[in-house]
Formats: sequence, C-alpha cells, structure tokens
Amino acid sequence: MDDTAKEQAEFPAAAGILLGLGLGGFFDGIVLHQVLQWHHMLSSAGFPPDSLENLRLNTFFDGLFHMGTYVFVVLGLIVLWRRGRRRPLLWSAKLIAGTFLIGFGGFNLIEGTVNHQILRLHHVNETVPRDQWVYWDTGFLLWGALMLIAGWVLYRSGKRDLSR
Repeated sequence: MDDTAKEQAEFPAAAGILLGLGLGGFFDGIVLHQVLQWHHMLSSAGFPPDSLENLRLNTFFDGLFHMGTYVFVVLGLIVLWRRGRRRPLLWSAKLIAGTFLIGFGGFNLIEGTVNHQILRLHHVNETVPRDQWVYWDTGFLLWGALMLIAGWVLYRSGKRDLSR
C-alpha cells in the first residue's frame, strides 16, 4: 500500500450495515405495507385491517416501524460522516454494496424471524390463502439469507482488493 492509502481510514462497515438495515425496513414498510398492502404491522395479531379502527391502529404501528428504520439510516449516516471527517475513507463499490446487503439481509432475517415466526404479528403476504403464508415467510427468510451471504462475499472481496 502506498503512503496515501495508509493515510486513509478503513471504510466503516457499521455505517453500511446500518444503512442496509434502514433500507431493508423502508423496502418492507413502503413496498409490502403500503404499495402492495400485503400486510400491516399488527395484521395477524388480532387486528386485521378490515375496519377503520384496525386500519388506523395498523397505520400507527407501521409509522412507528418506519421511525425505527429511519433511526437506522440516521445512525448509519452519522457513523459515515464522523469517520469520513477524520480522514478520507478508503472504500469501494464492493464494500458499500456488500455492507448494504449484509444490513438488508440481516433486517429480513431478524424481522422475519421475530415478527413473522416468533411474535406472529404479521406475515409477508396475507392476501393469499392462509395455508400459503408459510411459503411467503420462508421465501422472505431465504431472500434475506442470500442477501446476507452475497453481501459478506462482496465485502470480503472488497477488503481483499483494497489490501493489495
């Protein structure tokens, strides 16, 4: 590594992972909750969106969910900003894409396991017959695992590229 590269700070993986967690949450909330309307935050927890009262409750909790994902994005930007202000960052498309995928995939695995499987607050696609929900939930977890693995591979490849 030349002297210029030595003076640069290592890319803060935590920033990319936090941004990926936030983007994963925004994708879920915007696409699955709002656009496709496959589920809402509490739609399987005794509050199906079949009345105005239940829809209002679900919308409120969807909003709290979005606030949480917003916090992940803000924290990711703070970490990136603070690290980048100290010294120029040594980063690449592989590092940022890899950490985003790790965060996004991690979001799917955590949210899918906790909210879909353990707490049963909602399921991925509640517009299909109930006996098919398990397939959508499983697909969501597999999609998350694949993103996490692909992100890890990209991240490691980016680290190797920069160490040369």
